[in-house]
Amino acid sequence: MDVLTRHHVRVTGRPDGRTMMFAHGFGCDQHMWRFVAPAFEDDFRVVLFDHAGAGGSDPKAYDERRHSSLEGYARDVLDICAALDVADGVFVGHSVSSMIGALAALAEPERFGRLVMVSPSPRYIDDTGYVGGFSESDIRELLDSLDSNYLGWSSAMAPVIMANDDRPELQEELTDSFCRADPAIARRFAEVTFTSDNRADLPRVGTPTLVLQCTQDAIAPVTVGQYVAATMPNASLVMLEATGHCPNLSAPEETVAAIAPFVRGCDPVAR
Repeated sequence: MDVLTRHHVRVTGRPDGRTMMFAHGFGCDQHMWRFVAPAFEDDFRVVLFDHAGAGGSDPKAYDERRHSSLEGYARDVLDICAALDVADGVFVGHSVSSMIGALAALAEPERFGRLVMVSPSPRYIDDTGYVGGFSESDIRELLDSLDSNYLGWSSAMAPVIMANDDRPELQEELTDSFCRADPAIARRFAEVTFTSDNRADLPRVGTPTLVLQCTQDAIAPVTVGQYVAATMPNASLVMLEATGHCPNLSAPEETVAAIAPFVRGCDPVAR
Protein backbone atom coordinates (compact mmCIF):
# COMPACT_ATOMS: atom_id res chain seq x y z
CA MET A 1 0.00 0.00 0.00
CA ASP A 2 1.15 3.55 -0.75
CA VAL A 3 2.81 5.12 2.29
CA LEU A 4 0.62 8.22 2.02
CA THR A 5 -2.49 6.08 2.20
CA ARG A 6 -1.12 3.97 5.04
CA HIS A 7 -0.68 7.03 7.21
CA HIS A 8 -3.74 8.96 6.07
CA VAL A 9 -1.52 11.77 4.83
CA ARG A 10 -3.21 15.07 3.96
CA VAL A 11 -1.38 17.84 2.14
CA THR A 12 -2.73 21.39 2.14
CA GLY A 13 -1.39 24.91 1.75
CA ARG A 14 1.04 26.12 -0.92
CA PRO A 15 2.12 23.35 -3.29
CA ASP A 16 5.39 25.20 -3.95
CA GLY A 17 5.99 26.18 -0.32
CA ARG A 18 8.47 24.83 2.19
CA THR A 19 7.07 21.69 3.79
CA MET A 20 5.78 21.91 7.36
CA MET A 21 4.92 18.52 8.86
CA PHE A 22 2.78 18.15 11.99
CA ALA A 23 3.01 14.98 14.11
CA HIS A 24 0.58 14.14 16.90
CA GLY A 25 1.24 12.65 20.33
CA PHE A 26 0.21 9.46 22.11
CA GLY A 27 -3.48 8.64 21.96
CA CYS A 28 -4.18 11.39 19.44
CA ASP A 29 -4.34 11.86 15.68
CA GLN A 30 -3.83 14.62 13.11
CA HIS A 31 -7.18 16.18 14.07
CA MET A 32 -5.44 17.61 17.15
CA TRP A 33 -3.64 20.11 14.90
CA ARG A 34 -6.81 21.58 13.34
CA PHE A 35 -6.47 24.88 15.24
CA VAL A 36 -2.75 25.33 14.50
CA ALA A 37 -1.87 23.92 11.09
CA PRO A 38 -4.22 26.13 9.01
CA ALA A 39 -2.39 29.23 10.24
CA PHE A 40 0.61 28.19 8.14
CA GLU A 41 -1.14 27.19 4.92
CA ASP A 42 -0.59 30.53 3.19
CA ASP A 43 3.20 30.17 3.41
CA PHE A 44 3.89 26.43 3.65
CA ARG A 45 2.98 23.10 2.16
CA VAL A 46 1.34 21.63 5.26
CA VAL A 47 1.54 17.87 5.82
CA LEU A 48 -0.64 16.06 8.37
CA PHE A 49 -0.57 12.33 9.02
CA ASP A 50 -1.50 9.65 11.54
CA HIS A 51 1.05 7.43 13.22
CA ALA A 52 0.64 3.70 12.66
CA GLY A 53 -2.27 2.47 14.76
CA ALA A 54 -3.78 5.94 15.18
CA GLY A 55 -6.59 7.91 13.57
CA GLY A 56 -7.23 7.10 9.94
CA SER A 57 -4.05 5.11 9.39
CA ASP A 58 -4.53 1.75 7.76
CA PRO A 59 -4.68 -1.03 10.40
CA LYS A 60 -2.01 -2.90 8.47
CA ALA A 61 0.39 0.03 8.87
CA TYR A 62 1.14 -1.05 12.43
CA ASP A 63 3.89 -3.63 12.79
CA GLU A 64 4.59 -4.82 16.31
CA ARG A 65 8.26 -5.40 15.57
CA ARG A 66 8.92 -2.18 13.65
CA HIS A 67 7.00 -0.07 16.14
CA SER A 68 8.58 -1.56 19.24
CA SER A 69 10.82 1.55 19.39
CA LEU A 70 10.56 5.21 18.50
CA GLU A 71 13.03 4.58 15.68
CA GLY A 72 10.30 2.68 13.85
CA TYR A 73 8.00 5.68 14.02
CA ALA A 74 10.86 7.91 12.87
CA ARG A 75 11.34 5.65 9.87
CA ASP A 76 7.64 6.10 9.03
CA VAL A 77 8.17 9.88 9.08
CA LEU A 78 11.13 9.57 6.74
CA ASP A 79 9.17 7.28 4.41
CA ILE A 80 6.49 9.96 4.16
CA CYS A 81 9.20 12.57 3.52
CA ALA A 82 10.66 10.44 0.74
CA ALA A 83 7.26 10.03 -0.89
CA LEU A 84 6.70 13.80 -0.79
CA ASP A 85 10.30 14.71 -1.64
CA VAL A 86 10.71 16.77 1.54
CA ALA A 87 13.98 18.66 1.96
CA ASP A 88 14.85 21.41 4.44
CA GLY A 89 11.35 21.19 5.88
CA VAL A 90 9.93 22.02 9.28
CA PHE A 91 8.89 19.23 11.65
CA VAL A 92 6.44 20.09 14.44
CA GLY A 93 6.08 17.29 16.96
CA HIS A 94 3.79 17.16 19.98
CA SER A 95 4.85 15.21 23.06
CA VAL A 96 6.43 11.87 22.05
CA SER A 97 6.56 13.02 18.43
CA SER A 98 9.15 15.59 19.47
CA MET A 99 11.60 12.75 20.03
CA ILE A 100 10.40 10.96 16.90
CA GLY A 101 11.27 14.12 14.97
CA ALA A 102 14.68 14.32 16.62
CA LEU A 103 15.44 10.73 15.62
CA ALA A 104 14.29 11.40 12.06
CA ALA A 105 16.51 14.49 11.87
CA LEU A 106 19.47 12.47 13.11
CA ALA A 107 18.92 9.73 10.54
CA GLU A 108 18.39 12.06 7.56
CA PRO A 109 19.34 15.61 8.55
CA GLU A 110 18.70 16.96 5.06
CA ARG A 111 14.97 16.41 5.50
CA PHE A 112 14.43 19.09 8.16
CA GLY A 113 15.90 22.56 8.51
CA ARG A 114 13.97 23.31 11.70
CA LEU A 115 12.34 21.35 14.50
CA VAL A 116 9.55 22.48 16.80
CA MET A 117 9.05 20.44 19.96
CA VAL A 118 5.75 21.01 21.74
CA SER A 119 5.74 19.66 25.32
CA PRO A 120 8.69 17.30 24.71
CA SER A 121 10.28 14.78 27.04
CA PRO A 122 13.36 12.65 26.28
CA ARG A 123 12.71 10.47 29.33
CA TYR A 124 9.62 10.35 31.52
CA ILE A 125 11.18 8.38 34.37
CA ASP A 126 13.28 10.12 37.01
CA ASP A 127 16.98 9.28 37.10
CA THR A 128 20.01 10.37 39.04
CA GLY A 129 20.36 14.10 38.47
CA TYR A 130 17.33 14.15 36.18
CA VAL A 131 13.66 14.80 36.96
CA GLY A 132 11.36 13.32 34.34
CA GLY A 133 8.20 13.58 36.40
CA PHE A 134 7.52 9.90 37.06
CA SER A 135 9.05 7.08 39.09
CA GLU A 136 9.45 3.63 37.60
CA SER A 137 6.57 2.43 39.76
CA ASP A 138 4.39 5.28 38.44
CA ILE A 139 4.97 4.11 34.88
CA ARG A 140 4.37 0.49 35.79
CA GLU A 141 1.06 1.42 37.42
CA LEU A 142 0.12 3.45 34.34
CA LEU A 143 0.81 0.50 32.03
CA ASP A 144 -1.01 -1.90 34.34
CA SER A 145 -4.03 0.42 34.27
CA LEU A 146 -3.96 0.38 30.49
CA ASP A 147 -3.93 -3.41 30.60
CA SER A 148 -6.77 -3.77 33.07
CA ASN A 149 -9.14 -0.94 32.13
CA TYR A 150 -8.18 1.11 29.10
CA LEU A 151 -11.43 3.06 28.93
CA GLY A 152 -11.29 3.85 32.63
CA TRP A 153 -7.68 4.98 32.30
CA SER A 154 -8.64 7.24 29.40
CA SER A 155 -11.40 8.93 31.38
CA ALA A 156 -9.19 9.39 34.44
CA MET A 157 -6.08 10.63 32.64
CA ALA A 158 -7.58 13.06 30.14
CA PRO A 159 -8.31 15.77 32.76
CA VAL A 160 -4.81 15.40 34.20
CA ILE A 161 -3.16 15.67 30.80
CA MET A 162 -5.31 18.57 29.61
CA ALA A 163 -5.21 20.52 32.92
CA ASN A 164 -7.96 22.93 31.93
CA ASP A 165 -10.68 22.13 34.43
CA ASP A 166 -12.81 25.07 33.34
CA ARG A 167 -13.02 23.66 29.81
CA PRO A 168 -14.53 20.17 30.11
CA GLU A 169 -15.05 19.96 26.37
CA LEU A 170 -11.27 19.66 25.91
CA GLN A 171 -11.10 16.81 28.40
CA GLU A 172 -13.97 15.08 26.63
CA GLU A 173 -12.25 15.44 23.27
CA LEU A 174 -9.04 13.92 24.57
CA THR A 175 -10.96 11.08 26.23
CA ASP A 176 -12.80 10.39 22.98
CA SER A 177 -9.49 10.41 21.09
CA PHE A 178 -8.00 7.86 23.49
CA CYS A 179 -11.11 5.70 23.22
CA ARG A 180 -10.99 5.61 19.43
CA ALA A 181 -7.57 3.97 19.53
CA ASP A 182 -7.07 0.22 19.42
CA PRO A 183 -6.40 -0.63 23.11
CA ALA A 184 -3.74 -3.23 22.33
CA ILE A 185 -1.78 -0.91 20.05
CA ALA A 186 -2.23 2.02 22.42
CA ARG A 187 -0.84 -0.09 25.26
CA ARG A 188 2.25 -1.01 23.25
CA PHE A 189 2.76 2.58 22.09
CA ALA A 190 2.42 3.75 25.69
CA GLU A 191 5.19 1.40 26.79
CA VAL A 192 7.45 2.56 23.96
CA THR A 193 6.68 6.18 24.81
CA PHE A 194 7.00 6.12 28.59
CA THR A 195 9.99 3.80 28.85
CA SER A 196 12.13 5.39 26.13
CA ASP A 197 15.28 7.34 26.97
CA ASN A 198 16.48 9.72 24.27
CA ARG A 199 18.66 11.96 26.41
CA ALA A 200 21.84 10.82 24.71
CA ASP A 201 20.37 11.68 21.30
CA LEU A 202 19.68 15.33 22.05
CA PRO A 203 23.28 16.65 21.97
CA ARG A 204 23.68 15.11 18.51
CA VAL A 205 20.77 17.01 16.96
CA GLY A 206 22.22 20.15 15.40
CA THR A 207 19.01 21.23 13.68
CA PRO A 208 17.73 24.61 14.92
CA THR A 209 15.02 23.73 17.40
CA LEU A 210 12.23 25.58 19.20
CA VAL A 211 11.05 24.04 22.48
CA LEU A 212 7.59 25.09 23.65
CA GLN A 213 6.95 24.43 27.32
CA CYS A 214 3.64 24.81 29.13
CA THR A 215 3.15 25.56 32.79
CA GLN A 216 1.63 22.99 35.15
CA ASP A 217 2.30 20.13 32.74
CA ALA A 218 1.87 16.86 34.62
CA ILE A 219 3.38 14.82 31.78
CA ALA A 220 6.42 16.95 30.89
CA PRO A 221 7.26 19.34 33.77
CA VAL A 222 8.98 22.67 33.22
CA THR A 223 12.33 21.21 34.27
CA VAL A 224 12.10 18.74 31.38
CA GLY A 225 11.57 21.46 28.79
CA GLN A 226 14.48 23.38 30.28
CA TYR A 227 16.62 20.24 30.10
CA VAL A 228 15.77 19.63 26.42
CA ALA A 229 16.61 23.20 25.42
CA ALA A 230 19.83 23.23 27.44
CA THR A 231 21.03 19.85 26.14
CA MET A 232 20.46 20.46 22.44
CA PRO A 233 23.24 22.53 20.82
CA ASN A 234 20.96 24.80 18.77
CA ALA A 235 17.72 25.07 20.74
CA SER A 236 15.65 27.90 22.22
CA LEU A 237 13.02 27.60 24.94
CA VAL A 238 9.78 29.55 24.93
CA MET A 239 7.56 29.31 27.98
CA LEU A 240 3.87 29.44 27.18
CA GLU A 241 1.28 30.79 29.55
CA ALA A 242 -0.88 27.80 28.60
CA THR A 243 -1.38 25.08 31.18
CA GLY A 244 -1.40 21.35 30.60
CA HIS A 245 0.23 19.13 28.01
CA CYS A 246 -1.76 20.01 24.87
CA PRO A 247 -1.42 23.69 23.96
CA ASN A 248 -2.30 22.84 20.36
CA LEU A 249 -5.84 22.32 21.70
CA SER A 250 -6.02 24.52 24.79
CA ALA A 251 -4.07 27.56 23.52
CA PRO A 252 -3.75 27.36 19.73
CA GLU A 253 -3.37 31.12 19.21
CA GLU A 254 -0.47 31.30 21.65
CA THR A 255 1.07 28.21 20.09
CA VAL A 256 0.86 29.67 16.58
CA ALA A 257 2.29 32.98 17.79
CA ALA A 258 5.29 31.19 19.30
CA ILE A 259 5.97 29.00 16.27
CA ALA A 260 5.44 31.54 13.49
CA PRO A 261 8.54 33.76 13.89
CA PHE A 262 10.78 30.71 14.29
CA VAL A 263 9.64 28.89 11.16
CA ARG A 264 9.50 32.07 9.10
CA GLY A 265 13.18 32.72 9.67
CA CYS A 266 13.30 34.84 12.80
CA ASP A 267 14.79 33.40 15.94
CA PRO A 268 12.32 33.37 18.86
CA VAL A 269 12.93 35.45 21.92
CA ALA A 270 13.52 32.99 24.74
CA ARG A 271 11.63 33.86 27.90
